[in-house]
Amino acid sequence: MRVLVVEDEPFLASALRSGLRREAMAADVAHDGEDALRRLAVHAYDVVVLDRDLPGVHGDDVCRHVATALPGCRILMLTAAGGLRDKVAGLGLGADDYLVKPFDFPELVARLRALGRRTAPAQPPVLDRVGLRVDQHRMQAYRDGRFLPLTRKEFAVLTLLMRAEGGVVSAEHLLEKAWDEYADPFTNAVRITISTLRRKLGDPAVLHTVTGVGYYLGAPPRTGPEAGR
Repeated sequence: MRVLVVEDEPFLASALRSGLRREAMAADVAHDGEDALRRLAVHAYDVVVLDRDLPGVHGDDVCRHVATALPGCRILMLTAAGGLRDKVAGLGLGADDYLVKPFDFPELVARLRALGRRTAPAQPPVLDRVGLRVDQHRMQAYRDGRFLPLTRKEFAVLTLLMRAEGGVVSAEHLLEKAWDEYADPFTNAVRITISTLRRKLGDPAVLHTVTGVGYYLGAPPRTGPEAGR
């Protein structure tokens, strides 16, 4: 999941980015509303964690823009304005969720994961496919009941592939959603991660490559004289 943290307090912004990355989320930071709008125009974020009282372009204006121009992006307002009227106003602007500072980080993570599941089509918290089971809340993966010791990046990539429900996922999409803005677009990080993930998944192979297109989870394509039967 790709998250944009819009927070003008540098220490909190850095702590949120580090914490979310430990939760296998790709997290970028914008310190003001104008910077947030620039990043939103370039990257396809799943969720925006948005402070309201921002310098320059106000957080409310950023919220209006996302709600109208980027309907697939969810908004979690994270702000010190905790009165009932504040919450009603924030949700009325188009925010999908509202969390008041100070907050507990595990609750923030849980809310972000819940928002991330509210995509089209909606995704359950536990994904099952081709003998694989991925628990997005506990960050645990299994194959035929066997625990898979995955790194955070491997888990993020596997989750994206599971959510595709057998569809082919391009390396560009994996790089966009599982890595942050500092990832080199010419890096071989996706290929290396896929290679180690395939090895950990074991035999028979369920992670396949479509040359020049991307990767998918499922049975391998049928070849030979029986393929057309």
